[in-house]
Amino acid sequence: MGKQLWKPGNMLYPLPAVLVSCGGRDGRYNLLTVAWTGTVCTNPPMLYISVRKSRYSHHMIKETGEFFVNLTTRSLARATDWCGVKSGKDLDKFAAAGLTPRMGCLEFAPMVEESPVNIACKVAKVEELGSHDMFIANVVGVYADEKYMDKKGKFDLAAADPIVYSHGQYYGMGRHIGGFGYSVRKKR
Repeated sequence: MGKQLWKPGNMLYPLPAVLVSCGGRDGRYNLLTVAWTGTVCTNPPMLYISVRKSRYSHHMIKETGEFFVNLTTRSLARATDWCGVKSGKDLDKFAAAGLTPRMGCLEFAPMVEESPVNIACKVAKVEELGSHDMFIANVVGVYADEKYMDKKGKFDLAAADPIVYSHGQYYGMGRHIGGFGYSVRKKR
């Protein structure tokens, strides 16, 4: 078997499927599903989201300079997909998706109460890249649902059953393989 050469495209999968929540200066909230997201820097903590200019949320994020990245789970999969195919221009996506907006440390953007992890972000820079604008943001706070804390006080994201996006499909996470550095640890 050989390898096929395909036209250029984004085949870096799987990616986190997240709900990005934002709010406008007019007091309206919105949600959008984003898979073009990731870590930019550890210190200071930074991440990015890439959003099409045509999306209803784009102007809210650009106007207020803030948003929440809300991690998604198997139980949020339907709402995650729905928020990615419906526009909030003419409806309240929180209400229609059965999700609860909750204000936190940001002025305009609410977090998604049902999400196990909510990452509060303030835009540091906008890169106009073609079909999408990349919002590079400072992480200003992280909210973690206490029901996923283990007996030692460590957050157990696996217990929340997170989902990922891969080439048009959503998947649950697989079984644990090993922790960072497991390949070089000495066996006892």
